[in-house]
Amino acid sequence: MNREVSITEKPMRGPWSVSQLQQYLYDCETPLRIACQAADGYPLIVPLWFCFDGQSLWSATHCNAKVVKCLKRNPNVGFELANNEMPYKGVRGKADVVLHSDKGSDVLDQVMKKYIKQPGSHLEKWLSGRKEEEIAIELIPHSFSVWDYSARMQGAY
Repeated sequence: MNREVSITEKPMRGPWSVSQLQQYLYDCETPLRIACQAADGYPLIVPLWFCFDGQSLWSATHCNAKVVKCLKRNPNVGFELANNEMPYKGVRGKADVVLHSDKGSDVLDQVMKKYIKQPGSHLEKWLSGRKEEEIAIELIPHSFSVWDYSARMQGAY
């Protein structure tokens, strides 16, 4: 994997500029959906809270989660970030995954800050209580495909 390749140099299809894609990845609060291969050979689709650092998509999950086992067997994934409300728009692509056992706690803090709107909530306390058991999932995208149906759906929502 070449970590030196900028996101601006990755293959991209669709109506957005690279800067629009980057802004969407920073701003999107819909969970990241990744598709990996389960042990039985069928796809496993997993929604994960995420953050974007300008190059990679980051998430955290418990070290014993089924998705971690799948990613250890095969680190190639498909991903999608798409809003569920009209007008429909989003991005999907392919990525390599790197698991980081030493960054799970830090990434968990970042995604909780992004997604948890009530600091001190039961959920935040529960997740924080098992922080040391988290593993970070880094998605290093290969390509992006963007869609935005805003113009065609105008007036329909």
